[in-house]
Amino acid sequence: MKEMTEKANYCLSCKIKPCSMKGCPLNNDIPEFIKCLKEKDYKGAYKVLSKTTVLPGVCGRICPHTKQCQGSCIRGIKGEPVSIGELEAFAYDMATKEGMTLLDCYKEEIEQNKNDKKVAIVGGGPAGLTCAAFLAKAGVQVTIYEKYDYLGGLLVHGIPEFRLTKDIVEKTIQMILDLGIDVEYNKELGKNLNIKDLEKEFDAVFLSFGANISSKMGVEGENLNGVYGGNELLEHNLHPNYEGKITCVVGGGNVAMDCARTIKRLGAKEVKVIYRRSREEMPAEDKEVEEAINEGIEFLYQNNIVKIIGKEKVEKIELIKTELVQKEGETRKSPVNIEGSNYVIDADYVVMALGAGPENIVEDLDLTLTKWCNIMVDESYKTSNPKIFAGGDLAGTKGTVAWAARSGRDSADSIIHFLNI
Repeated sequence: MKEMTEKANYCLSCKIKPCSMKGCPLNNDIPEFIKCLKEKDYKGAYKVLSKTTVLPGVCGRICPHTKQCQGSCIRGIKGEPVSIGELEAFAYDMATKEGMTLLDCYKEEIEQNKNDKKVAIVGGGPAGLTCAAFLAKAGVQVTIYEKYDYLGGLLVHGIPEFRLTKDIVEKTIQMILDLGIDVEYNKELGKNLNIKDLEKEFDAVFLSFGANISSKMGVEGENLNGVYGGNELLEHNLHPNYEGKITCVVGGGNVAMDCARTIKRLGAKEVKVIYRRSREEMPAEDKEVEEAINEGIEFLYQNNIVKIIGKEKVEKIELIKTELVQKEGETRKSPVNIEGSNYVIDADYVVMALGAGPENIVEDLDLTLTKWCNIMVDESYKTSNPKIFAGGDLAGTKGTVAWAARSGRDSADSIIHFLNI
């Protein structure tokens, strides 16, 4: 407790709030909630956060803080930034320990705004849950349709327990549902759920079922046994036996880190992360990379896969070294293969963690898609069908929980405007 008070007091309470306005995707009022913590007003801190987010207990633990809020902290210019993530999680933990709920924050507005509008949300991940909460706050009757028998999406099946415990997720979700939100479980578009039926029954529809089909590299040998998609491994938890095996994880984001660390904990003899760029360019949170290194995971920076070698299953992979070149018109240096630098290493499994795209069902929704097969939306998250909105990974939102939540909140605002309430 004393340590957290000291961390709160370290905040300068900047009036320009770069951590909030520049660093936080949700624009949480960071100096204000920390001010409440300085005064040991934990319920007040939670109330401040609830104006912009319904996931403080989650984002406080798993957001890439050094690249977001803490990366914009004034104190970080000449020293260590304020521990904003820890303080956000602490505010949530202390407020809920004192019995504070999301309904306590929203109840008055829900009662004042009560109306007869109904909105369907397809997908109960961060974007869908956030959209549902802010619609409920506006007095809308919300029904979430979820293909699994649980809510949370990647919060449950995409982030390992050692990063985010399930009890935090469950408590967060229950507080959102307590706003009066209905849920229909085991409902999946294209199987036992029809978009046209939802259009008829509801005043608006929000699609937020994510994009969790792992991208492929298109290299030779990618179809061999032993090549897996990182997103699917985490989602379905159907891992092979890694005992005594060598696994190579391709990619540099948090999914790659989660896969590598999970596989190491499941008994792999060696885990190597292969990334085309340098450590500095890795999109993964620095803390996750450091923890992976401390757990014995090897990083092969500036390496690219040429092909995966084997008869029926993975036996080896051929790599080539890369150099980073600044190309005209591009802000980020591009990796270019160094001719003649090829070499081969042993491998039993290869995990592709290079990003993900949406399921094929999006092609059957009669909505305009982008060239990446995401659902095309305008600045208000409206699709080519004016009654249907989309957010999160499905609409190509930046791939963090906070950005997904932001798209859910902004979509709720747009739907409220569309419904004229």
